[in-house]
Amino acid sequence: MGISGFEPTFLVGLEAVRERHGPRLAELGGRRLTGYMLVRFVEDGDWFADCPVVLDFEGVRVEICHWKFDELSISWNTIDTAAAITGWHSSEFTPVWSSADERLEPFVGQELREASLLEWLASDQDLADGTTAVEFAFDAGRFRIANGLDENSIEIGDPHPDFVRHQLG
Repeated sequence: MGISGFEPTFLVGLEAVRERHGPRLAELGGRRLTGYMLVRFVEDGDWFADCPVVLDFEGVRVEICHWKFDELSISWNTIDTAAAITGWHSSEFTPVWSSADERLEPFVGQELREASLLEWLASDQDLADGTTAVEFAFDAGRFRIANGLDENSIEIGDPHPDFVRHQLG
């Protein structure tokens, strides 16, 4: 993707994600969300949801990226969002890091109450079964970075009833 520092390690399934990242996600509780970065295209401002979502909690950055139908990479403090995104010479679009997003902006400055992992367990078997989302709860609401079936999805508010919450910590 040409993102400086981004070396994803994709995991499949709730248990693998919880074992590898659960304690660190839980430790974010009590920290304020001080910023975030997404990749947008210069030409039209559209969010490129294939790239990681970077959330900054008072200097601890969590980098979340969904891929394929069930893979999730979480990394910590590795992506250099000040560096230009490279390798897009043959594309008509120019990707850049952006801190503009109307969904996430209301949460900046708020203290994180808790982080959870959500597991999609549909009543009727579907393609998303078993996918894992990362949810962040604040006094004023919650958001999650979920699998949009081969890309990231940012969802605000209470999760769909087919998500099962697994609290951390």
